[in-house]
Amino acid sequence: MRKYHALPVTLLAALALTACQNGTGTKDEGAAHPDPASATVTATHPAEDGGSGKGTGGATGTQGTSGATGTQPAKGDKSATGDKAAKDTTAPRVSCNGSNTTVTAQPVRRPLNHMLLTVKNTGSKLCDLTYYPVLRFDEMQWVPRPIEDSKPQAVTTLAPGESGYAGVSLSAADGSGEWGTTGHKLTVGFQGRTPNSDGGPSALPALPAKGVYYDSTLTVTYWLRDMDDALTY
Repeated sequence: MRKYHALPVTLLAALALTACQNGTGTKDEGAAHPDPASATVTATHPAEDGGSGKGTGGATGTQGTSGATGTQPAKGDKSATGDKAAKDTTAPRVSCNGSNTTVTAQPVRRPLNHMLLTVKNTGSKLCDLTYYPVLRFDEMQWVPRPIEDSKPQAVTTLAPGESGYAGVSLSAADGSGEWGTTGHKLTVGFQGRTPNSDGGPSALPALPAKGVYYDSTLTVTYWLRDMDDALTY
């Protein structure tokens, strides 16, 4: 007989609260500049020769000296580009949850008895999908175990507009699962920076009208970046 994970009290409370709220959470220095004094340019203008010997007066070279103080960056200065790149690499990151994502749950034909969870970052910041989704059909009191072989080497991070995925194995293909039943409501919980911690508002993705059948073999992958990978397990 399979061993089931007890639902952490804090996470169970968060999921239960979400399940009671219909529709909430579903949508969710470059080089130093030259010294102004040393950079002053004496822009001597050659005398204009109009062919008559005139035009020599006033060509003292005093014009053009103002403004050439060396305060403008040299041509090709890329310090601004470097600053932008630095900002991109240090952009603030938050946890993905029901407040800054949309979540869908879609049964698939292949593999058999599988469902795909899709999470899209609808916020304006990078968000992290940590660990794996905590699933709860209707009022179930146990947590589907994660598929450890699906654990990624790094946290799945979504830029605004990007999506992440998790695959759900709903029931045993050979019928060996126990306590088979049909779920009509699904709560998807998000974990925080530590395992089993509350990662924020849950999501309530819609299920097919006929519901989704699952049994005691219900398992889920970790959050992954690739949809095909999520459906491999």
